[in-house]
Amino acid sequence: MDSYLIYKSLHLISVISWMAGLLYLPRIFVYHAENSQTDLISEIFKTMERKLYFFIMYPAMLLSWFFALIMIHKNSSLLTFGWMHMKILLVIFLTIYHLYLGSCLKNFKNNNNSKSSKFFRVTNEIPTILLILIVFLAILKPF
Repeated sequence: MDSYLIYKSLHLISVISWMAGLLYLPRIFVYHAENSQTDLISEIFKTMERKLYFFIMYPAMLLSWFFALIMIHKNSSLLTFGWMHMKILLVIFLTIYHLYLGSCLKNFKNNNNSKSSKFFRVTNEIPTILLILIVFLAILKPF
């Protein structure tokens, strides 16, 4: 069996898990921002946010990068394509967005959130747009 295809499969599994978290965590933030005055509900959201971020999203992000780097190492010619450069740049933006969500998580944890539920509804579209662009780049390889 081709090890490259195994790494590619593990990469896709990790990316799917990471994306699920990137799409779900801001939605939890929406509800948390709307219910932050109720201590019991706020504590439940804090637990959900922390577990999603640290036990699912963060490991999935690290594994996504890990398997991607292995694939690039096994097939370094990938770095000669413009579409791959653009894909890597978009994944870096996705990683920055992930880390930004971590700072939002910290603000909620410390009861310092100043963002509205509407803000989180809007920012929740960022990973969707990046995902669409990344998938089209990876499949169509336009340049």
